[in-house]
Amino acid sequence: MTFSDYLRSVRFRLITSHAAVLPFFAFPQERLDYRPEAGGWTVAEILEHIGLTSHYLLIIIDKSALKARRKASGTNLAQTVAAADPNPERLQNISRHRSFAWSRPEHMEPNGLADLQNVQDQLVDQLQRCLNHLQDLEDGAGLLHTTTMTVDNLGRLNVYEYIDFLARHVERHLTQIRKTLNELPK
Repeated sequence: MTFSDYLRSVRFRLITSHAAVLPFFAFPQERLDYRPEAGGWTVAEILEHIGLTSHYLLIIIDKSALKARRKASGTNLAQTVAAADPNPERLQNISRHRSFAWSRPEHMEPNGLADLQNVQDQLVDQLQRCLNHLQDLEDGAGLLHTTTMTVDNLGRLNVYEYIDFLARHVERHLTQIRKTLNELPK
């Protein structure tokens, strides 16, 4: 996969995952508040969790993008891009609900009290911030800075991989939302 193909795939995943999750905010409240029979989160809580997790991922992404842009000065980015070997498959498990065990930090746990309009606005803003980073770093500068990701023992991820992770996290919870809604009486 070429670097430009990889960037296109990350942008596509980001847009399609958010486009798929946003319509759930318009669902009737009783559907959003349904708790699965086996326990777990309501759809409203899942949406809140997506927003919380993306918030904390974007703190890392924003800082990493800034550091990458600074490192790009004086760097032969064409050479960096030519040497890049994107491996999106290493993030596949992130898209799959229940594909690995991970105990999320308490600050990413939904409390069920979030205003869903604020959460929706937050997700739209988060999507735009990620798209802005992809555009600003389309020259390959995002390859120049990596940050450790402990989830699923992924190790160090560059800025593009962090954005890809964020999009895949949304996909992961889309599956959870659909499973929850499929339990609702017809």
